[in-house]
Amino acid sequence: HGCRLQIGGADQMGNIMSGYELVSRETGEDVFGITVPLITSTTGDKLGKTAGNAVWLNRDKTSPFELYQFFVRQQDNIVEKYLKLFTFLPLEEIHHIMEMHAKEPEKWGPQKRLAAEVTKLVHGKEGLESAKRCTKALYHSSVEALEAMSDQELQELFKQTPSAELMFEPGMSVLDLCRRANAIPNGPSGYQKITDGGVSINGIRETNPEAILVVGQHILKNGVSLLRIGKKNYYIIKWLQL
Repeated sequence: HGCRLQIGGADQMGNIMSGYELVSRETGEDVFGITVPLITSTTGDKLGKTAGNAVWLNRDKTSPFELYQFFVRQQDNIVEKYLKLFTFLPLEEIHHIMEMHAKEPEKWGPQKRLAAEVTKLVHGKEGLESAKRCTKALYHSSVEALEAMSDQELQELFKQTPSAELMFEPGMSVLDLCRRANAIPNGPSGYQKITDGGVSINGIRETNPEAILVVGQHILKNGVSLLRIGKKNYYIIKWLQL
C-alpha cells in the first residue's frame, strides 16, 4: 500500500520487525518502524481496549473529568516523564515544577499541571473548566460548582459515582434520603451513621436523621443533591418533579 513508516507501542516491536522484513524482501524498498513507550495504569497494567481500561480522546468515551482525573492521579515516579511526553512545556519549566514539588509534595503540583495541560490540549479551555467544575463538585463538595454543572456534566459524573433519581415528597427527612439512595443500611446502624456525623449533604454535615429536607439547602436549584457518606463515598441525587 506504499506505507513507508509504522509507529506502534514498544510491545509491538516483533510485529513491526516482521512487517519490515516482509516489505524489504518483497519490494526491496527501505521502510521504517518506530516504537513509543507504553503508557500504563497506576498499577503498571497496559492501557487499551483489550484490557478494558483505555483512555479515549472522544468525550463520549472518556469525559474531560475522567481524563483530568486519570492524569492527576499519576504517581511521583512517572509524572515527570508524562509532562515531557504529553505537554509542550519547556524542559526548564518542567524541571522547575519538579523542584517545587520536592519542596511541597502535598500540593501535587506536577500532577495538576499535567492534568490541566492534557485536558486543555484534548478538549480545549471549556473542557478543562468542565473537568475542574466536576472535580470541585465531587471531591471538594463545592455547592457553587455543583449548581453550575450542565446536564451533560452531571451525566458524566453519574458514570463514576452511584446515583439515584428520586421523587421529592414534602416532609422527606435526611434519613429518608439516605435510605432511598441505598447509601446507608436499614436499621439502627444506618440511623447511627447519621447521628455520628458520617453524613453530609451538599457539603453540610447532617447529624439529625429526622431533619426535613429544605429546597435551596439540601436540594440545589438545578435539582441535584450531593450526598456523602463517610469520607469517600459519594452519591448524586437527581430530584424529579420539584
